[in-house]
Amino acid sequence: MKTPAVILHTNAPDEAVSIVAETHPDLSLHGCDSYEALPGLIAETGAEVIYSVRFQGGPGYPARAALSPPVKWLSVGGSGVDHLGSWDTGAVTVTNAAGVAADMMAEYALGCALQFTLDLGRYRRDQAARIWDPAAKVEPLEGKTCLTLGLGQTGRAVARRMKAMGLHVLGVRARPKATDNCDEVHGMEALPDLWPRADLLVVCVPLLPSTRGIVGAQAFAAMKPSAILIDVSRGGVIDEAPLLDALQTGRISGAARDVFAEEPLPEDSPFWAQGNLILTPHSSAVYDGWAAKSVRMFAENLGRYRRGEPLFNVVDPARGY
Repeated sequence: MKTPAVILHTNAPDEAVSIVAETHPDLSLHGCDSYEALPGLIAETGAEVIYSVRFQGGPGYPARAALSPPVKWLSVGGSGVDHLGSWDTGAVTVTNAAGVAADMMAEYALGCALQFTLDLGRYRRDQAARIWDPAAKVEPLEGKTCLTLGLGQTGRAVARRMKAMGLHVLGVRARPKATDNCDEVHGMEALPDLWPRADLLVVCVPLLPSTRGIVGAQAFAAMKPSAILIDVSRGGVIDEAPLLDALQTGRISGAARDVFAEEPLPEDSPFWAQGNLILTPHSSAVYDGWAAKSVRMFAENLGRYRRGEPLFNVVDPARGY
């Protein structure tokens, strides 16, 4: 049984250390709560295993240290790995926590869709103004078409909820194959034909060279004026300039975005004032218990690592997941 030194790199390392110690009491566990201190701690402890959450955002993340000797395994506490750049899979293994927040992000997507179809913003404004308008109407989701871009664990969770609500679900994935709760599954090359069919577009793909800006001017020009966009992917997947234009000109009905190319979103960003946009601070995956669930997933995988068994959720750097 391997006994590697392990670093728990989070904004709450004491809790993470405590959780891992429950099932690995014999290991040397070290907490770290800053980007700046991580390289020095790796050198000091000779840690070959790191569990790391990107808790201060992408800029400044010490990826080179986290992916270099003596580190042999980097376990990312979230699902996205775009902050790491590339790595040598022969020297270090990277895993992620895909699935930990998939259901929560799917609920976020469904909730945002209902916010628009029920026009809850209007009702809140009417309430504040003490307006009673019995002519106001709501719109059903049932019968609409949802285009789910990306069918990883989050995309599949989205598809399950949308199908349960009576939508026709179109799925898009790099390697198309029949997928539960999807009426049709297509490859990325089919997107030009799919944009016009979508009443609801939910974006769940990782940020890769192949997905950067994939939802851009051509997509918005082809979409229905009544279409709603929901983005739970990564900043950079959606081209923000044409999105802003589409929202301002009514080219699409509305959008909900949990991710942006620059985070925190600058105070002077025009997105703040956009009335047909729901804006959240990269929080669709954050719920009470998320962090502990992610660490417990790592602890389970750590058992596999110590026994010399294959790890789960190994990330292919070429695919980004």
